[in-house]
Parts: sequence; C-alpha cells; structure tokens
Amino acid sequence: MRISELSRRSDVAVPTIKFYLREGLLPDGVHTSATQAQYDEDHVARLRLIRALIGPGGLSLAAVRQVIGAIEDPPGSTHDLLGAALSAVAGQHRVADHTRVHALLAEWGWQSDLEHCPGHDELAAALTALDDAGFELPAGVLGAYVEHLTAIARAEVDAVPTESAAAAVRYVVLGTVLLEPVLLQLRRLAHQELSARRFRSGTP
Repeated sequence: MRISELSRRSDVAVPTIKFYLREGLLPDGVHTSATQAQYDEDHVARLRLIRALIGPGGLSLAAVRQVIGAIEDPPGSTHDLLGAALSAVAGQHRVADHTRVHALLAEWGWQSDLEHCPGHDELAAALTALDDAGFELPAGVLGAYVEHLTAIARAEVDAVPTESAAAAVRYVVLGTVLLEPVLLQLRRLAHQELSARRFRSGTP
C-alpha cells in the first residue's frame, strides 16, 4: 500500500508517518522509486502500536523508542523484560535515599534488586509527596494495596507467554505500559461506585 493508504488504515496523518520514519520508529517501506515506497500490514501494526503508546500509554517519543527497541531486540531473560518495561514507564524522579522503600520491601518479604531499582525512585518520590502534603494513610491501607496488587501482578506474570522471547517481551512491555491506565481508571470507577453506595443516601 502507498503512504496515503497506510495513513487511512492506521489513522495516523501522513506528516506524522514521515516523522516516525525519519526518527526510526517506523521501518522504511520497499522503495518503488526515488520518492515512493510500498508499505504492508506490519507498518499498520507498528503505527497503531506507536499511537497507543503515545496516546493511552502517555509515553514520550524517547520512551516509545525504548519500548520498540525492547520488542525488536528482547533482553536475555524474561525477568529482564520486566526491567525494560519499568524503565520505559518510569518518570523523571530521582531520589537518592531509598532507605524507606527498601525497608518496606523487606517488611513485605520482597526480594527486589536493591542495587538496580528503577521503580524505587518513583515510590520514594510518591511517599515523600504524601509526607509533604501531610497526608497520612490509615493503618493497614498500604498493606492492603500490596496484598491486592501482588495478586494482580501474580496473575500477569503467570500469563507471560514462553513460546518465544518476542512474544514475552511484547506481552510484558505492552502489558505494563498500556494496562496501567486501565487499572487507574478502574480504581477511579470503583471510588465512584463505592462513594455512591455510601454517601448517596445522605448518610456520612
């Protein structure tokens, strides 16, 4: 298909497709002349992937490049795929002191890598923000989060495909990037539902 058809099929504007081509996020098509090329279903799928990562996934172009790199060149072990996914979705927070986070991980019995901990900066920053705002979680709430999120993570890890590295990296990276907005919205909808049940009658 020509680039105009690729644009229609993927719902991505032609100038944007050309930008992705220049940036190396989209592989070149098969050139039929000096100014024209043919594209196929793999290009459609790649454009839909990029659109999902930038849109619902909320990733920067640099993070999208990292995700695509992990898909095209999978890490050596399935465990390392999780690290690639976490690195892609990690924000810009850099917190030198992970003492509190590491103490919590030890309390929960988690055997996390304390030397290479891409998610620890984010958790340390989030906990510090709670402190700065004077927001104190009720007793047991953080433990409840850990219990339920561990169950979610267990279901996801158990479902990682093992037939190929490519299938595994696609599942882990995209599942991490694209499912986090789903989980966030489900939490907000649950808040709405439970709030309506508790407060709609006017009883505090």
